[in-house]
Amino acid sequence: MGKVHLCFYACSWGILFSHPADFTPVCTTELARVVSLAPEFERRGVKMIALSIDSVQDHNAWIKDIQAYRDSSDKSLPYPILADPNRRLAVQLGMLDPKEKDGTGMPLTARCVSNACHPLHIWNATSGQYEKILRVVFG
Repeated sequence: MGKVHLCFYACSWGILFSHPADFTPVCTTELARVVSLAPEFERRGVKMIALSIDSVQDHNAWIKDIQAYRDSSDKSLPYPILADPNRRLAVQLGMLDPKEKDGTGMPLTARCVSNACHPLHIWNATSGQYEKILRVVFG
């Protein structure tokens, strides 16, 4: 827990995945899937970060749900979940597509893959893209 310095992620492949809110069923299963794929990402040198508008306290409680879904006794995740309550970071990184919103007007999930020497890819609004992201990184 604490501050995350994005420069740590600058010289390698990285994936920044966002979700609209903690404790939503689809987001819980998606982040649990990322935990399952973490060894594959790590083996390829890909560093991961999650981003959400919820508070650090909410993230800590939600991590327990993610691990319970995975039926795991591990109380940590292999990536940090950043709190972005004002969506400032998501806006700065261009992760919010004004057309990609749910029925309540909330921005949808985005996944951003980047490397200083490779193009940036952003996937919006679809689930189950993590295997595709692995193929992009080493395809």
